Amino acid sequence: MSQAEKKPMARAMAGLEFSPDEIDRACRERGLLSIELEMTHACNLRCAYCYARGGEQLAGEMSFDEIKGAVAQALELGARKIVILGGGEPCMYSQFHGLIEHLDGLGVDIEVFTNGTLIDAQAACFLYEHRVSVVVKRNSGDPAVQDALAGVPGTFERIQRGIDCLFAAGYPDAEHGLGVQTVICRQNLSEMPELWRWARSRSILPYFECMTLQGRAVEDQELRVSPDEIGEAFRELSRIDREEFGIEWTPHPPLAGSRCARHLYSILVRANGDLYPCVGVEIAVGNIRRDRLADVIRNHPVIDDLRHVYQRIKGRCRHCRLNGWCYGCRGNAFQLTGDYLAADPCCWIGDGLADQADA
Repeated sequence: MSQAEKKPMARAMAGLEFSPDEIDRACRERGLLSIELEMTHACNLRCAYCYARGGEQLAGEMSFDEIKGAVAQALELGARKIVILGGGEPCMYSQFHGLIEHLDGLGVDIEVFTNGTLIDAQAACFLYEHRVSVVVKRNSGDPAVQDALAGVPGTFERIQRGIDCLFAAGYPDAEHGLGVQTVICRQNLSEMPELWRWARSRSILPYFECMTLQGRAVEDQELRVSPDEIGEAFRELSRIDREEFGIEWTPHPPLAGSRCARHLYSILVRANGDLYPCVGVEIAVGNIRRDRLADVIRNHPVIDDLRHVYQRIKGRCRHCRLNGWCYGCRGNAFQLTGDYLAADPCCWIGDGLADQADA
């Protein structure tokens, strides 16, 4: 890996897609730096851990014009990046190409999370031509494990074909990011070092994350991994990065080598128009069909709490020495306690990192 390749990767792994000053300004001015879009709930896979239980298209999904309208509102608030999520599979959205062309014409950064199974040579070239960063969901290097987690036979081969097509199109380079998203669960836990090295050695950005206990993940107890096991895995990945790739980071949830800061500058628009702080905090704070983004971000108490999360977080997180950088996973806090400001119950960091406990 060249030094030129290491610098943007190290920046991304530090959780710095935006600078601290930009994030602080967005919070202070109640603006946005990005939005996350779910265009459709339709999906060709049935992943065991899927937070959205993706599968069939929802009744009343947003029209193309409504999606463009949501993007326009976000840009008015300062957004510079549009993240297209996989609540379903984005490539199954009927006007996916039209939306990418529209976003490219606006000059915004575009990032697409996809399961990769529908990417062929033509699709890969289209994405490259329109400056799209791509994150492919890849949970195992073992075909049997990958197919079982995806719920559809042959998924492993189709994912690999999609990644190969992206490589052939020119990914990754300085202007076209390529990542892999891996949800850590019981079935792939032992593979973490191998999967990490596979990504790093190919200049692929690894998005390795703790599983949020919602959606289908709640129904499958065999997926679950203890916080201590996650902590051990994160520490090993940190050691690999430090010793083999020259990248330093402190292990903490929910992302290996990175941090979640979306509550400070982003918002999620679901396929039916509902607005959420993130995929894990399932509290609808409005709907794009009736509420303006500016009003929701400036006036809703949940958004206000999460934009001041470091000051308002509860439990041991409040006094942890990582407060101000890490706030754990607000999704798991909400899913497991009902309180989006509670300490993350899935965090392995003990009282040794806290100055004191809440009275």
